[in-house]
Amino acid sequence: MTATPLADGGDGHLPDGVEPRTFDGDQRLATRGEPVYGEPVQDGWRAWDPGRSKLGAMLGRGVETGFAGGDTVLYLGAASGTTVSHVADFAGPTYAVEFAPRPARDLVRAAESRPNLFPLLKDARKPATYAHVVESGVDVLFQDVATRGQGEVACRNRQFLADDGWLVATIKARSEDVTGPTEVTFGHVVETIESEYEVVTTERMDPLHEDHLAVVARPR
Repeated sequence: MTATPLADGGDGHLPDGVEPRTFDGDQRLATRGEPVYGEPVQDGWRAWDPGRSKLGAMLGRGVETGFAGGDTVLYLGAASGTTVSHVADFAGPTYAVEFAPRPARDLVRAAESRPNLFPLLKDARKPATYAHVVESGVDVLFQDVATRGQGEVACRNRQFLADDGWLVATIKARSEDVTGPTEVTFGHVVETIESEYEVVTTERMDPLHEDHLAVVARPR
């Protein structure tokens, strides 16, 4: 997939450790680290495909996510490690929660070259099952869990987030309600999130990620 142009206005919204780099004539965001899914690599920088990563798409579009280099991160819905491996390239301790065993095996492989990436085969809807592992006061809670009750997942995991931290969530409308109007579905999820957070930004992720909404919020 061809990358979308990076947002104008400089790269001040990018965390330290994420840079625009040129790959085969196209400018792409990139991080330094071992490649995990065959992405282009140049001088130690691995391209970040916005079509495979909703966080990559957000950063490429200039969304201010609150991520900073060296942050402690709790990542919910890590899947096979495509995005969380990039996060671990620039962040500090990164706890990656994934419930499905098959992608979790790939996640473990992605973590082998990243000593700061900690895979957890757990259910993000049940934070009590990993509360003994994840430190409190994380800087960023990133949520990419494609399940019904996405707002509730964000609220249940609020306990791990520092009071001055950031929630960055990607809401998949069809996982929440298969038949309902997309905007109505987004509204219901955001309303739930607002019970624990103050929403700073919302942005649709089309066309790279159809029927997805990016939500950036701060704890109340």
